[in-house]
Amino acid sequence: MLSPVELIRKLGHATVDRIWRLGFVTRFFWALLTHSGTSFRRLHLTVRELYFSGVMSLLIIIVSGLFVGLVLGLQGYETLQRYGSTEALGILVALSLTRELGPVVAGLLFASRAGSSVTAEIGLMKTTEQLKAMDMMAVNPIARVVAPRFWGGVISMPLLAALFSAMGILGGWLIGVVFIGVDEGAFWSQMQASVDFRYDILNGVIKSVIFGIAVSLIAVFEGYDSVPTAEGVSRAITRTVVTSALTILALDFVLTSFMFRGNS
Repeated sequence: MLSPVELIRKLGHATVDRIWRLGFVTRFFWALLTHSGTSFRRLHLTVRELYFSGVMSLLIIIVSGLFVGLVLGLQGYETLQRYGSTEALGILVALSLTRELGPVVAGLLFASRAGSSVTAEIGLMKTTEQLKAMDMMAVNPIARVVAPRFWGGVISMPLLAALFSAMGILGGWLIGVVFIGVDEGAFWSQMQASVDFRYDILNGVIKSVIFGIAVSLIAVFEGYDSVPTAEGVSRAITRTVVTSALTILALDFVLTSFMFRGNS
């Protein structure tokens, strides 16, 4: 049983440590932005990371989006059938994916696949002292290693979220029109008439961009800040996935509340 003095001491130490870490993240993000010019001057570095973070994540995004659309179409049809509104299945699928499921689920998948890989790669480079070697050769590791991976993730995330939503809509069409028999004209026409580009699609794109920035920053920071041991890298990977998931869900609530208020 801890005494009140020890409890206060531990609480104070944890608070100071969190504030210090938040300040370090802020300084790290500022250094990343100031050294981002290298990522665009030497474009092949960013293109390589685009392939690593984006193209290598296509399979899980496409398959997951298709199955989410299938399940959403099936569940939506069962619900709408009770009210005689099965023709609105296209609206339900499209709005659910473009507003919420597309950015959120794609962000979670992106964090678990690409984010964890980026953290592991940078953490292993720190463990094997490759980052120190770059520093000794007057090569800034943030400009050479961190910034390209950050921007590769930021650019990849909105594209993957859009592809996830497109595959989800395709899955909803397959289960609703092809297998169940919902009128195809009603499915597409009502979707086209009800989905607004600004309020629905653009808000989803904004969410995916913000999720991409958050996940990419967490991934590169955890790798750069990891303890240079095998256990330290594994803990950094775990922190990346857990922190990214919680951050995405929290940001989704905040962004949705602002967007909903702005649309009302």
